Amino acid sequence: MTAKITIKKTFGAILRSASLAAVTSAGLVSGVQASEVEVLHWWTSGGEAKALGTLKSTLESQGVDWKDMPVAGGGGSSAMTVLRSRVMSGNAPTAVQMLGFDILDWGEQGVTADLNDLARAEGWDQVVPKALQKFAKINGQWISAPVNVHSTNWVWGNKAVLDKVGIAVPENWNDFIHAMRKVKAAGYVPLAHGGQAWQDATVFDGVVMATGGIDFYRKALVDLDQNALSSDTMKEVFERMRQLRGLVDDNYPGRDWNLASAMVINGEAAFQMMGDWAKGEFLNAGKTPGDDFVCFRTPGTQGTVTFNADQFAMFEVGRDRQDAQVKMAKAVLSPEFQIAFNTVKGSVPARTDVSDEAFDACGKKAIGDLKEAVASDSLVGSLAHGHAAPAAVKNAFYDVITAHFNGDMSAADAVKQLAASVKNAS
Repeated sequence: MTAKITIKKTFGAILRSASLAAVTSAGLVSGVQASEVEVLHWWTSGGEAKALGTLKSTLESQGVDWKDMPVAGGGGSSAMTVLRSRVMSGNAPTAVQMLGFDILDWGEQGVTADLNDLARAEGWDQVVPKALQKFAKINGQWISAPVNVHSTNWVWGNKAVLDKVGIAVPENWNDFIHAMRKVKAAGYVPLAHGGQAWQDATVFDGVVMATGGIDFYRKALVDLDQNALSSDTMKEVFERMRQLRGLVDDNYPGRDWNLASAMVINGEAAFQMMGDWAKGEFLNAGKTPGDDFVCFRTPGTQGTVTFNADQFAMFEVGRDRQDAQVKMAKAVLSPEFQIAFNTVKGSVPARTDVSDEAFDACGKKAIGDLKEAVASDSLVGSLAHGHAAPAAVKNAFYDVITAHFNGDMSAADAVKQLAASVKNAS
């Protein structure tokens, strides 16, 4: 443990030295001007790029130019490789799209900006949920500006299929399984799914919450409590995952999530268990919430929200560039941008005081659910999407979840392997 800490501190010192070199050069290495922000992100799809254009326009109206640095690749792994190279060379971008524990890792290196003055002036502590602040601060210092709240414990359903089969939106787990069995008997695919580790884990998030509730979810997936991981409740979680495995079609392995969404959109399948980014696929296909598709929380999880949140982490820049950086951070958390971006992205604002007037029916429900979860302390990070546990632990969960879902491992064996794997990775 001592060696690991020493290495981390040494690397942090290197990064800080490089960052100081960038400050003294006043941005000459990158050619970034005082009234310009350089933004590293992976929002390269049409809708996301359009939404980001709103932020760009806002800043340009304030005299701040936008230097775009897109790096394609969902999840941002490619972007993080580019970022590390830039920071090591003393040439950090102004802002970087980032998720969860990655933000905290960079904050611990001492190379991120201090946004506390802006946060106090804008009242961020009062409007941003505490669960998001956990990933936006390091040692009480704001280092990033939250963009949105995605939630993962959603089910999306084709209304025409449900009406034809004669089933209502299920209210509990048994109703959900019964409904899907009726769908299967009627000749439709009950559950559209893609056999990829992160998709299996997304479903697992919802099943854990539906089976054990918020307290068990926190103990098992956040606190990594060995008793919870080894419990009969966790065994039931894996038994329910096996139920779902019997309700997907044979061609699910390797299928991308958006293709699973298309199965529901086209009436081939009844349901998909997926985060709210799936809504964008329905909207892009010209579908309307309530008329063409339904959205509801994983049965048994209403009142709780498992989330992941995009943020713009701000990095140390020269004093001459700090004004532009502050303007960007302020614009990101402005109600106007929060509405413009999230109505397109499918997510909801990262602040709880934004009106839901511009949002569709599913968006209004998501905003209401978020407020309910914040009030009851039932907003908790998604394991599948890097907001419950660090990457090494998340990957340990991935390995066991996907091995069980795609093989013949028993629930009892999955529980034993999960507890051991998490212990080794912690």
